[in-house]
Amino acid sequence: MQSNIHPTYYPEAKIVCASCNSSMVTGSTQPEMRVEVCSNCHPFYTGKQNLIDTAGRVDRFKRMVSRRESIRATRSSLKSKKKAEA
Repeated sequence: MQSNIHPTYYPEAKIVCASCNSSMVTGSTQPEMRVEVCSNCHPFYTGKQNLIDTAGRVDRFKRMVSRRESIRATRSSLKSKKKAEA
C-alpha cells in the first residue's frame, strides 16, 4: 500500500459564511473554508423564500399566442380577399 497519498485531515476545520458571517466547525481536508450561503441564511432553510409568479408568465404567454393567431387570421383573410378579387 502506498504511503502519503491521502490529504491531511483537519478535525476542527472552520467554515465561515460570507453573507451572514456565521462560523461553524467541522472536519475537512482544508483548515478553513469560506462559503457564500450557509444554512443560517439560505432561503430554503429560513423559510423566507421568494415565490416566482408563474401565473403571470403563463398569462403573458397566452396573450402573446392569441395576438399571433389574430395576426395570422387577419393576413389569411386579406389573402383570400385578394384571390377573390382577381
